[in-house]
Amino acid sequence: MYRYDEYDQQIVDERVEQYRDQVRRRLSGELTEEEFLPLRLQNGLYMQIHGYMLRIAVPYGFISSRQMRMFAHIARRYDRGYGHFTTRQNIQFNWLKLEDTPDILTELASVEMHAIQTSGNCVRNITSDEYAGVARDEVVDPRPYAEILRQWSTFHPEFAYLPRKFKIAISGGKEDRAAIYAHDIGLAVTKNAQGEVGFRVLVGGGLGRTPVIGSEICEFVPWQHILTYVESILRIYNQYGRRDNKYKARIKILVKALGIDEFRRQVEADWADIKDGPGTLTVEEVKRVASFFTDPAYETLTDHDPALNEFKADSRSFSNWMLRNVKPHRVPGYAIVVLSLKKPGTVPGDATAEQMEAIADLADRYSFGESRITHQQNLVLADVRQKDLIRLWQEATAYELTAPNIGLLTDIISCPGAEFCTLANARSIPLAKLIAERFESLDFQHDIGEITLNISGCVNACGQHHIGNIGITGVEKKDHDEWYQVSLGGAEGNNSSIGKIIGPSFTFNQVPEVIDRLLQVYLRERMEAERFIDTVRRIGHGPFKEYVYATDLAVEEEEVTGKHVVAPAEYSVPYYSPRF
Repeated sequence: MYRYDEYDQQIVDERVEQYRDQVRRRLSGELTEEEFLPLRLQNGLYMQIHGYMLRIAVPYGFISSRQMRMFAHIARRYDRGYGHFTTRQNIQFNWLKLEDTPDILTELASVEMHAIQTSGNCVRNITSDEYAGVARDEVVDPRPYAEILRQWSTFHPEFAYLPRKFKIAISGGKEDRAAIYAHDIGLAVTKNAQGEVGFRVLVGGGLGRTPVIGSEICEFVPWQHILTYVESILRIYNQYGRRDNKYKARIKILVKALGIDEFRRQVEADWADIKDGPGTLTVEEVKRVASFFTDPAYETLTDHDPALNEFKADSRSFSNWMLRNVKPHRVPGYAIVVLSLKKPGTVPGDATAEQMEAIADLADRYSFGESRITHQQNLVLADVRQKDLIRLWQEATAYELTAPNIGLLTDIISCPGAEFCTLANARSIPLAKLIAERFESLDFQHDIGEITLNISGCVNACGQHHIGNIGITGVEKKDHDEWYQVSLGGAEGNNSSIGKIIGPSFTFNQVPEVIDRLLQVYLRERMEAERFIDTVRRIGHGPFKEYVYATDLAVEEEEVTGKHVVAPAEYSVPYYSPRF
């Protein structure tokens, strides 16, 4: 992974001292909160319900064991013993004191980390594929280009005050694992028919109040010109994006207003002037950055381990974990391991200080000292020898990191919601826990198969509910009741789509039963080996909506009696329907 040079370190150290003085002036009363607000946001510090929240940048989700141990230290010393991993491949601490934040940033700087540009109307953390460099379907390793984009965008003077925040994602595999269609700019590193490396460029994607799937603006930009092409996109947006209404200030609104053809014309007219300028990448520069992402010292191994196969046959728990949490690696004898932060009954994306220290230890012993954060709020050990999988599973199980649910119903994506965020309309975390506990039966989850369920506490969509197969979003509070809309048909990946709301909203206590009814329709209607999203696309929303609203949701009775609501016979799935 990339290491700071003397210039990187100097920039970060000087920013910390600048911020330390700003905090001193705020605490002494020299600065008002209004004056301090833009200064703290430039350093990733938010004011939330209980206090200050610090969002720390983790470039493209890659983190060393040393850095993970620093997170554990911060959680234990300055917070309440845990951190929250986000859908932007960052980490947040939610219970900080203002006077402690300069010391926190100083300690982060000592391990080559910062919180710069994790807030504000600027280019945010560059996100990427958590399997970059090790995936079997990878066409081009995106990591060097992600790092080049990070260096280019950090403190870029022209783009420090954009109309609104700006998010870039990059993927290098045949399958998009970085949700590039849901970003302001989505980049797919690819090769053309001649074997030349370049980028397919998407623009104008995004979620929030106005969810939009990005549009292709250029099928192939040669690698030498990707910085100048991205720069031209940002320049057109910076010049013409709306600044009078923050709800209409994202680039997706400008692209829709102009149309993709006119937006492309303006970008390419600007690009013609700078295409071969100082921003043009050279072979030497790409090689320099790529040198930080060379292969570790892989051993010569094979994919056939008799002991592993024997243990799988003897242990159903281990076999389930291998099925869901272990992914194929491009190097024989190695595997990609996903550590689940979604054990039913826990908060999606949260990790305790003890768990973070354990993850650092596991990374040192089994994965060359590196782990990765996924935008699904889990963690990855990317380079595990297959012969170490049994020991890794045993050790990780002791820290509740081996729930065999990756890609299943309880692998829920959730924002912090109204328990922490001042913008949220409703709670996300308690609802995620309630749903996970209701459907925690592994037999049931495996029968349902691949499915995504995303929860956001408001329309800002930090839980990315629009691209969940089932999406839940908090919409309002009335008389102390929280209400949620439910959408169907969202998806990320190569066939991304925005979910559609099925109808009127539901109370907190009704939502698990709504999910149950949606699943019952799926189990009745699916064809052999058909995923939930495929069934929704084939039969449409009608059958799901009809059954969900067919009768009143008897949730209040459930709460009193503990009974599961019984569906009509044609929808009933008695063996799999879990108890509430």
